[in-house]
Amino acid sequence: MTDILFDSRNTLYKIPFGAVSTRQKVYLRILVAEHIGATGVSVFVRRHEHTMRFDFSLQSRKDAFDEYACEFFIEREGTYYYRFEVYLPGGGILFCGRDAEGKLITGDWLPEWQLSVYKSSFATPDYFKGGVVYHIFCDRFAKAGKVIKPRVGVLKEWGEEVGDVGPDGVYRADDFFGGNFAGIIGKLDYLKSLGVTALYLSPVFKSNSNHRYDTADYSEVEEMLGGDRGLEKLIAEADKAGMAVILDGVFNHTGSDSIYFNREKNFPVIGAYQGPASPYYDWYTFEQFPDVYNCWWGIGCVPTIARDAVGYQKMIEEKVLKKWTKKGVRGWRLDVVDELSDIFIDNIRTAIKTADEDAVVIGEVWEDASTKVSYGEERRYFQGDQLDGVMNYVYKDAILKYMLSGDGNAFVNTINDLAENYPEFALDCCMTLLGSHDTVRAINVLSGAIQPGSKEERKKYRLTKDEYNLGKKRLLAAASLQFFLPGVPSVYYGDEVGMQGFEDPFNRRTFPWDNMDTEILAHYRRLGALRNKYRKQFIGHCNISTDGATVTITRGKLVLRVHPDASFEIIE
Repeated sequence: MTDILFDSRNTLYKIPFGAVSTRQKVYLRILVAEHIGATGVSVFVRRHEHTMRFDFSLQSRKDAFDEYACEFFIEREGTYYYRFEVYLPGGGILFCGRDAEGKLITGDWLPEWQLSVYKSSFATPDYFKGGVVYHIFCDRFAKAGKVIKPRVGVLKEWGEEVGDVGPDGVYRADDFFGGNFAGIIGKLDYLKSLGVTALYLSPVFKSNSNHRYDTADYSEVEEMLGGDRGLEKLIAEADKAGMAVILDGVFNHTGSDSIYFNREKNFPVIGAYQGPASPYYDWYTFEQFPDVYNCWWGIGCVPTIARDAVGYQKMIEEKVLKKWTKKGVRGWRLDVVDELSDIFIDNIRTAIKTADEDAVVIGEVWEDASTKVSYGEERRYFQGDQLDGVMNYVYKDAILKYMLSGDGNAFVNTINDLAENYPEFALDCCMTLLGSHDTVRAINVLSGAIQPGSKEERKKYRLTKDEYNLGKKRLLAAASLQFFLPGVPSVYYGDEVGMQGFEDPFNRRTFPWDNMDTEILAHYRRLGALRNKYRKQFIGHCNISTDGATVTITRGKLVLRVHPDASFEIIE
């Protein structure tokens, strides 16, 4: 038996579980074997170089253990770390840290426990919790009514193969299929059958690319999609169907082909590329004017906005965020939020919440958002002034790895680590995903298919029958985990009918309305129905356990049991 007992994931030893608010009391309990003869116990709580010490008091002696207890609170929000020291007769010290499961071990230079502290005023929107998000790549989901030809590029027939690089080796994202808001409206009954409560749309503002992450003009919704009126109608019709609309906010960069930069001279304005006379010149950073400038990941068609471009930030806050939130947009997903300054994110939240205090603010973060560092700054996403949730890529990776490896311990530890580090009500607002427009399709990953080496081979590749069947079996189990884990499941359009594809752009093909895998679809509909029927049970604490292989998740009266061979049971 272990001589010193503490488990941060067990409320017998730590109350409350996980993150705490400022000035909220934290109660810690440690059991020390009586034969050790401990003379005292202390906890050291650290933030950067500043350390606080709190001493335990002896509560009782029973069952050969001394019970020590301690109570403290933290004044200011931030990410803290703590460890213990157990004092011995004669001046000896046992240094105590944590193992991979949050349990106490002794030794030198051990990992510490994390304690996330958020402002007591921090709250997140209840409407979003417990629901189902459907992620739509607007040009590729559905089309209806008048289809407008693109200003640049080609309009293809629905179902044609997507384009990649041109003869010159450049990818221009200039092939379009005519997906629009009218098409989405026409499929609201289909979406309702999936239990969808929120639509997350890829960027909708004017752009000459099919993905529209290179905004040309924030003042106009893209005409090909239906323009401002089309978006307003979608918001209204979705609301009638019980669905919120969430927009993709791309605020780190614009397009080079935009009224702001105007490198391609397609706009009758003086853009930053034309020189200092432009009102937008100081929005960008030129190293050697005009052709050497800061751009996202070195991609010249998406020049980066300077992090201190106040004029740009005010325009986004007043003319984009407030405008469309007041028109009924219920949330914003912030693209590459790690690139934005803290002040800008603070102001983004303020602008959105001023227009609608119940709108949700989601950030694109691929790692643990509670410990994220970028631009040399410790980010404070979940401390009360910035995000309500993030795209939970950590859970995505954990699900896919478990389905491929069968390591239940690694899976449960990853799930619990994040549950400890995030405020529970923020985790409830995170989007739990299996894939997105930036990742290989889930069924491809789960099939075990070896990705071909060349882009042309990847474009032509389709899963063999055996690969597809294996990927499908694992996808059904993976989707079950996705829907039962904390957060809001985010279904990337087409995953629910078995769409295939490797990386962008092959993960962005048109929705196969005439060739859907109805078995996969039926399973997603069942999962969506469970979320809708037992919505309250999918909010708050999640009980998850494993025997090292099989994973069991309990949400109220519902039980999900997933086995390493991808078989599973849902007990209602």
